[in-house]
Amino acid sequence: MNYKQAMEYIEETEKYGSVPGLDNIINLCEKLGNPQNDLKFVHIAGTNGKGSTLAYISTVLKEAGYRVGRYVSPTIFEYRERIQVNERMITKDALCRHLEKIQEAITELQTEGKPHPTAFEIETAMGFLYFKEKQCDIVVLETGLGGTLDATNLITTPVASVLASISMDHMAFLGDTLAEIAENKAGIMKQGVPVISMEQEPEAMQVIQNRAEEKGAALTVASWKDASKVRYGVEKQKFDYKNYKGLEIHLAGKCQIANAILAIEVLHVLKENGFPVTEKALREGLKNTVWTGRFSVIAKKPLFIVDGAHNEDASIKLADSIRFYFTNKKIIYIMGILKDKEYEKIIANTAPYAEQIITVTTPHNKRALPAYELAKAVKEYHPHVTAVDSLQEAVEMSYLLADKDSVILAFGSLSYLGELIGIVENRHTIRRDSHGR
Repeated sequence: MNYKQAMEYIEETEKYGSVPGLDNIINLCEKLGNPQNDLKFVHIAGTNGKGSTLAYISTVLKEAGYRVGRYVSPTIFEYRERIQVNERMITKDALCRHLEKIQEAITELQTEGKPHPTAFEIETAMGFLYFKEKQCDIVVLETGLGGTLDATNLITTPVASVLASISMDHMAFLGDTLAEIAENKAGIMKQGVPVISMEQEPEAMQVIQNRAEEKGAALTVASWKDASKVRYGVEKQKFDYKNYKGLEIHLAGKCQIANAILAIEVLHVLKENGFPVTEKALREGLKNTVWTGRFSVIAKKPLFIVDGAHNEDASIKLADSIRFYFTNKKIIYIMGILKDKEYEKIIANTAPYAEQIITVTTPHNKRALPAYELAKAVKEYHPHVTAVDSLQEAVEMSYLLADKDSVILAFGSLSYLGELIGIVENRHTIRRDSHGR
């Protein structure tokens, strides 16, 4: 199997959709020798901030000298980003080798009359095989959807269970109330394994406290309110937290202080459970953490920012950051949203701050909301909206509308940001070359 064939096979498995439940992944991993049982995990669930929290934790652990696996989704630039060791993507060769093993296991399962695993279950199993092969000291593992019935939840050897910000999303799968969604996310807790949660809404917090008590799991609550001397910025932010003075992060957005504090509390718990980290490693790790697509600056003059705000809570946080950083600035949006998201709420929360909104259809995605339908929805909240046919056209139009002091903000779904970032970077490269620089 070559890499092209591997990608075709994975694309073919997308037809099996999303199937909540652990039976498939348990059956598949048993055929593969249960590689996950030889690994230690930090398991992260939540609605927003999972990826940033994962990035902080794994970067600090790497800085401390550990071999760290990362399992994330969705990805921005390349499929292989979802499986990394010390921030290096799985090699094409390793991906093909492990996928061949998985194919053989699936053939056996089907012979036994068992269902074909989903694409996410295959990817999860592949991650376990690779992390074991690379002899990872610890794996920072992000759930795909929910917690209780998520494929990642077959693990039995976590050293910490982590709950990032919980809000309303994926209600068709996870429940109609915040308490139901929190119950599902809290399903990653294991007997006696420490739990670290961001401070949540009271309804969600009560569920987490109850579940932690049932599981005999020590609960640590990380509160952003304990940060002091906070100096916000789009490219650099500083804050004091407990005994740490002048901590520095380079992820923008007000919510990133809270995510960093959650990561610090996780690292404190890990220190007590066999993974010590020096203060120097913690400081350097936080400072060196990169997580593209989360209020990330990709160009300047005008400032061009991309953000994966794809649900109501994330759009509230995005609006908060826009008000905070860009009051009295001319702002142009590029907006692309999936049709199964609460796009009207996302529009309502963000539209008031834009001077002009450009809508796009997120390419290569069956769940994409067509640009013209999105523009029609935006029109209910904002008079100046244009639907365009391509990301290239959206980028060119945004630059025509902007001056050097404006802000261009692309958001709505992570699925199109990688391609858009490539277009912006290519545009700047061509302009530099044409000016002889």
